[in-house]
Amino acid sequence: MNETFPPSSVEQPSCGAPPVESAIRVLAGSFVLLSLALAQLVSSWWLLLAAFVGLNLIQSAFTGFCPAEIVFRRLGVGTKVAGEQ
Repeated sequence: MNETFPPSSVEQPSCGAPPVESAIRVLAGSFVLLSLALAQLVSSWWLLLAAFVGLNLIQSAFTGFCPAEIVFRRLGVGTKVAGEQ
């Protein structure tokens, strides 16, 4: 059995993720860390922000709908700049 796993025809998103996906991951991670810091410093109610981010990530995995993606695309994230290849 000389098969490679995963198959070479499948792209791995770890390093070559599209810019929008990377921006969403950075945004989600930043909101979770901000939520944890605010929960420690201000009020434990800020943990609801982390819960909201987590629930939004889960629903976007099932539905494919991500509000942050819409915002990033309108801001031009992921579009090529003139002169780029």
